[in-house]
Order: sequence, then structure tokens, then C-alpha cells
Amino acid sequence: MLNISPEDRAFLHRARVARLASASAEGEPHVIPVCFVFDGTCLYSAIDSKPKRVAIPRLRRLQNLQANPRASLVVDHYEEDWARLRYILVTGRAEILATGPDRDRALALLREKYPQYRAMADFGQGPVIRLIPDRVRSWRGGSPAPGGTP
Repeated sequence: MLNISPEDRAFLHRARVARLASASAEGEPHVIPVCFVFDGTCLYSAIDSKPKRVAIPRLRRLQNLQANPRASLVVDHYEEDWARLRYILVTGRAEILATGPDRDRALALLREKYPQYRAMADFGQGPVIRLIPDRVRSWRGGSPAPGGTP
């Protein structure tokens, strides 16, 4: 298990949205905002029933993860007071869970965290993305973020 500070764990549990970054087999990046849940070990995001431009199997994030399972998830907080800025960047291997008890547990955790999912009658019909972290980086404070300005 990765060494994640209690403060970073709490931030991951509280955060409401993150950005999931994937890349095609050719390395073309794709970043999309997602709702997610952290179970203390892995992060999960469901492909929900909100309208999509393409059929679920053709979603770019799913196609990317099938071709290249490396992915990152960034959870951040911005305020005009830069002393309160922070982010956590989780990088690892993504799996697409189409069925099974891990998928069912992730869906239950997502319903618990997001009341909107409880109100969606058809929530849970699509796959779930599980990100298994192998690296977690976090930053917070009042100076520019490493590598540039926030």
C-alpha cells in the first residue's frame, strides 16, 4: 500500500470532482472531469447514464484505457488566497470493471458519496474505472507549485 498522509486521505475522501487523464496507444492525451470515490486503496469512477456523444464502449477514456492502462487522476482545490491551494496527483494502472463484486462495491460507495447517483434510476448500468495507484504526489501552500505557477 502507498504511503498517503492522513491529511491527503481526508482530502481525497472529501473532494467532489477530479480530472482523469488517459492517453491513447499513440500517446494522445485526454483529460475529463469525473466524480470519484476513494476506498482507502484505489479510486473509482463510474460511467454513468448522463447523455454521451457516443455509445459507452466508444468513449475515448475507455478506448484509451484498453489500449494503454496507465492513467492519472488529479484532485485540486483553488482559492484566490494562494496559501490555500492544493492538489493530489495519483498515477497508476487503470482497470475497467464490467461486472463483479469490486464493481458492485464501487457503485455502492459512489451512491453513498453522491446523492445524485441515488436519484438516477439507471445508475450502475455502465462499467467502472478502477485506478490502482503506484505513485501519489501532493502539494499545498502559498508558493507557486513545483514546476510553475498554480
